[in-house]
Amino acid sequence: MNENSHEAQGPAGRPTMRDVAERAGVSKALVSLVFRGAPGASPENRAKVLEAANEIGYRHNRTASLLALRRNHLIGVSMILRNTFHAELVEEIQAAADERGYQLALSPRSRTHDEERSIETLLELRCEGLILLGPDIPAPRIDELGRQFPLVAVGRRLKSDRIDLVRTADDKGIEQIVDHLVELGHRSIVHVDAGKGTISSDRRRGYRNAMRRNGLEEFTQIIPGDFTEEAGRQAVGAILENDRRPTAVIAANDRAATGLLDGLNRAGLDVPGDISIAGYDNSLLSQMAYINLTTVSQTIPQQAEHAVNLVVERLEGTRTVPRDVVLTPKLIIRGTTGPAGATV
Repeated sequence: MNENSHEAQGPAGRPTMRDVAERAGVSKALVSLVFRGAPGASPENRAKVLEAANEIGYRHNRTASLLALRRNHLIGVSMILRNTFHAELVEEIQAAADERGYQLALSPRSRTHDEERSIETLLELRCEGLILLGPDIPAPRIDELGRQFPLVAVGRRLKSDRIDLVRTADDKGIEQIVDHLVELGHRSIVHVDAGKGTISSDRRRGYRNAMRRNGLEEFTQIIPGDFTEEAGRQAVGAILENDRRPTAVIAANDRAATGLLDGLNRAGLDVPGDISIAGYDNSLLSQMAYINLTTVSQTIPQQAEHAVNLVVERLEGTRTVPRDVVLTPKLIIRGTTGPAGATV
């Protein structure tokens, strides 16, 4: 077959999988493996098949293939709509899913659509597996879902013999921030936490551990908050009213840290001249020049890759034993932390 003719084409003259195989010089079975995202094709052969398909204008009828396999290769993801960390994580999950030949269905959690409704939506879409980002539902409910489907909980510390877990060591991340501030001469270091939940609990524990390890237990102070900018702004009042005003504040995440920056700026305080601020997540916002926030990276690409791989391994039957993947976070030092001044 020459470059301009497509013998044995499908209906309406459309190129077929056999045309792709002939163009690439490989077997039809190998072409099928590539378009199903199944293991067995080398990176070189995969690239050769995709290039040949593009050259002759072949479009894979994915729906028909999946119906024949009685599968839909659909992974459901539940995420918080306004959480920028979740948004960045979903982007990386999408890339990892594309690499494995799977599609994503997103179901956001919002003020009017709680986590249970978000999950129910994914089940109604007949998703084969679930990835829950920062799930807040009770552990027994997560375990129950894990009995029905391959399920990965991202960012949640749980004890389960059924589900897979992917997270960073949040306590170690906060400990890195405390140690960094102590090296800068800070002693009066406050933590604005995020209330209930294992993520907040782990970060709170890391703060307490690091303060104790550095001999600063007497300076330990936790201001109640949450993961929003408003929580950071509200914490400013408690900071300014403190008889021994802190020289540094660690927020539960970057959003709360941004609220702190806004509130302190409105109060006429200089960051980091008067007070140092640190967050957690290394969000895109924290990297902006006008924010330039010291924070902790949760290695988003690695979390996403692990989450997708764990689901796919379950779906394709290559693993049945649950895994708990714990990644090491990394301190990112930027312009919102500096040497400690005199305690006011």
